[in-house]
Amino acid sequence: MAEPTSTLYAAREPIFPRRVSGFFRRMKWWIMAATLAIYYLTPWLRWDRGPNLPDQAVLIDLANRRFYFFWIEIWPHEFYFVAGLLVMAGLGLFLFTAALGRVWCGYACPQTVWTDLFLVVERWVQGDRNARLRLHQQPWSLRKVRLKSTTWALWLVIAVATGGAWVFYFADAPTLLRDLVTLDAPGVAYMTIAILTATTFTFGGFMREQICIYMCPWPRIQGAMMDDDTLTVAYRDWRGEPRGKGLRRREAAADLRVTGPQIGGRSPMIPMPGVRDTKHAAPLDGPGDCIDCNACVNVCPMGIDIRDGQQMACITCALCIDACDQVMGKIGRPRGLIDYVALSDAPREAAGGAPKPAWRHVVRPRNIAYFAVWAAIGLGLIFALFIRPDIEMTVAPIRNPTFVTLADGSIRNAYDVRLRNKHGEARPFLLAPGATTEATLTIENRADNIVEVPADAQERVRVYLTAPPGSDLAGDERTDIRLWVEDTASGERAHVDTSFNGRDNE
Repeated sequence: MAEPTSTLYAAREPIFPRRVSGFFRRMKWWIMAATLAIYYLTPWLRWDRGPNLPDQAVLIDLANRRFYFFWIEIWPHEFYFVAGLLVMAGLGLFLFTAALGRVWCGYACPQTVWTDLFLVVERWVQGDRNARLRLHQQPWSLRKVRLKSTTWALWLVIAVATGGAWVFYFADAPTLLRDLVTLDAPGVAYMTIAILTATTFTFGGFMREQICIYMCPWPRIQGAMMDDDTLTVAYRDWRGEPRGKGLRRREAAADLRVTGPQIGGRSPMIPMPGVRDTKHAAPLDGPGDCIDCNACVNVCPMGIDIRDGQQMACITCALCIDACDQVMGKIGRPRGLIDYVALSDAPREAAGGAPKPAWRHVVRPRNIAYFAVWAAIGLGLIFALFIRPDIEMTVAPIRNPTFVTLADGSIRNAYDVRLRNKHGEARPFLLAPGATTEATLTIENRADNIVEVPADAQERVRVYLTAPPGSDLAGDERTDIRLWVEDTASGERAHVDTSFNGRDNE
């Protein structure tokens, strides 16, 4: 008889977290509201940049290769600004992870935010944990079909709004909305909305914790950034173990704390000197504070038990802290059995001492180094942003041929010159060689040396420099020269250094 084959795959068991109230849950509500408002409303903000320029405050204009952010405009050759912001985002994640664990995952990650939003809809339609669990276990009926289909329909509306909001960042939002409704929008817009709708609906509705555990690389990366001094959500096992069961065991434990055996002349759970409250008290001979009510498990969106220790699946959303604090309040025990703690404080707390102040866990050399690098990059970007000119010029010498000898013996070099006008209106730019340059400058197909560059645009022209016969410029193999551009409207000037090839190149 063949032995049954084993498999590494296990079908997902849906998780139905119970609703909880408390400080961390309220903070998550506020963060969810803020992040969703920023995401959905930002494309509709307006910013006046003058005529002929888009008035959308935040716009990624792929057609014209521009990125607009309120008063800031990023050109393709200024991509280092975007790269700098991405580096700052990465360092910010390193900093927060080293200091406070997976706060990004627990509070601001899009997967977390949209999952929370989907759970709100699910509870509103189907009820809290027990009602949803019973509905899941029931056979299909008209009532189950009605509740499930209503939930999925509302999820779909949210998913469509999510995909629709994303495409508004890449085109004028009111115009694109009208085109989407009238079916005049580009096909890529509908395709993008469809893909984002499908992923939001599936990830937020049916693959919630699996995205965090199996698909996201961040839980594995952050393990290298956390240490024993990182403040993270943890269970004070020295205080909670051994676990009691029910209020009757809790009353017995309370009697033991008053009349039980003495350790060093004091009752085991009496606070030690310098300890703020009894959540940092000495260990207990008898049942611990945990009554094994599973409230922390029932509220966990990942379905884990924080009492089993640090786990990759934990996103440190801190809802288990709110749930446990409620139970501790009901049985008359101090809050903080589950809390933001540093593992390095555990031996000190278990011995009855006070933990280090939270700021000492945050302000330490590694975190200071992260912050210093992060701040240096930010200040560098700000400095570069304010010193960049409103006009720019690039010069590319034509190398084939390197020079041309004219009939009168003059030597002529050709250059492709690109002029960028970052102003909100068209500007006339005057091109001229440096004052010490012996060459004369002409522009192809133009009677003068003035180039009209449209607003917020660039213009490319072919420029010729001609050195008279017998001049040093014409005779030398290679000479460094300077080309100037002047905004005749404002008097602003810029220059580029290039080279002139003479007769000795022959």
